[in-house]
Amino acid sequence: MDQQLERVFEAVVARNPGEAEFHQAVREVLESLGPVIKRHPEYLEMKMLERICEPERQIIFRVPWTDDKGEVHINRGFRVEFNSALGPYKGGLRFHPSVYLGVIKFLGFEQIFKNSLTGLPIGGGKGGSDFDPRGKSDSEVMRFCQSFMTELYRHLGEYTDVPAGDIGVGGREIGYMFGQYKRITNRYESGVLTGKGIGWGGSLVRTEATGYGTVVFANEMLKTRGESMDGKRVTVSGSGNVAIYAAEKAAELGATVLGFSDSTGYVVDEGGIDLDLLKQIKEVERGRVSDYVERRPAARLGTSGSIWDVPVDVALPCATQNELNGQQARTLVANGVKVVAEGANMPTTPDAMRLLQDAGVLFAPGKAANAGGVATSALEMQQNASRDLWSFEYTEERLTEIMKKIHEQCATTADSYGVPGDYVTGANIAGFEKVAKAIQAFGLV
Repeated sequence: MDQQLERVFEAVVARNPGEAEFHQAVREVLESLGPVIKRHPEYLEMKMLERICEPERQIIFRVPWTDDKGEVHINRGFRVEFNSALGPYKGGLRFHPSVYLGVIKFLGFEQIFKNSLTGLPIGGGKGGSDFDPRGKSDSEVMRFCQSFMTELYRHLGEYTDVPAGDIGVGGREIGYMFGQYKRITNRYESGVLTGKGIGWGGSLVRTEATGYGTVVFANEMLKTRGESMDGKRVTVSGSGNVAIYAAEKAAELGATVLGFSDSTGYVVDEGGIDLDLLKQIKEVERGRVSDYVERRPAARLGTSGSIWDVPVDVALPCATQNELNGQQARTLVANGVKVVAEGANMPTTPDAMRLLQDAGVLFAPGKAANAGGVATSALEMQQNASRDLWSFEYTEERLTEIMKKIHEQCATTADSYGVPGDYVTGANIAGFEKVAKAIQAFGLV
């Protein structure tokens, strides 16, 4: 890393102790920006990097709720409104026991650049809670969501901050939170949350968007080598929303999706996974990967090793941060992987990322490859503003167009800075430059 940028990073670590994920996200971006600082030394003078690394606002609050037995529970809620240079804060809410301030800041920081790359007028933010919806009844989830929104609502607005879903927050949770927001404010402000149900302001394709967009991006990378997804062997990690619809789009483009996973193990189905069965188990029954194997005799369950042991052409990490490590990356390379595209946020460890790039694997960082979700959230905001509902076909067409433009932007930027094919550098620089120019235009605010 450039010496001046190293000093910026050291200051970030000192100001934000113990937040390992945030430090990792900041380092990855700063390591790409040396050429930008040489071309634009004024960014150092204006403390542009320090300003982007410091959130505009950090909100932490108590969330009390009662379970079905009447027992009181206390969770912690977060919303980090990181940067609004390009538009209202935009980013999901994550409900998971691993959530703490460092995770929310890493996600919010990534969101700045991801949202910039979409070309849409949205800033970066993220939020959530250490609440675990797994195993809770609908009534318990409703009471938690209502308590959470009772505090969060005062910080939101369609021109201020527009949350969406993330891990642990799907249509059920968005519905409960929107209902409470409407109840408290006495406003049907449908543009204040995205990921809503189709019947009350949601957008078609939003459910599919992150997974679809990841595969579209991977397909564009393959095209640079005269190939496509057609005929490729693919695995996805995870079995949630992103993984399911990444698998669906890959199969639609002619690939054979061999496996998926969850926290209990992974499934390999050499004939190609049964998407209808996977959706039934995960979206309807909220079951485990072992349930799939019980109903699909040709599939096998892996409980040792990982999904990355399966030889494939395309690997799509779609579960959570730092799930693909250096040893697993070496296995993928040895098995002939051609493309790794991140469907989750920062799922590849730094050593794994370097190893994949050094081996000539096409590697797409999450801030570029999984931007389809937030892009379609912004399209939902457009539809809410115009009181409209677009068709599935039209919305998917818009999503595909956005993902192709993000790919072009990353590739062109990498070329212009002398690192052709480096999508990490291309994404970081392209995202940074747009935000930096807006910050510069606004003066010292």
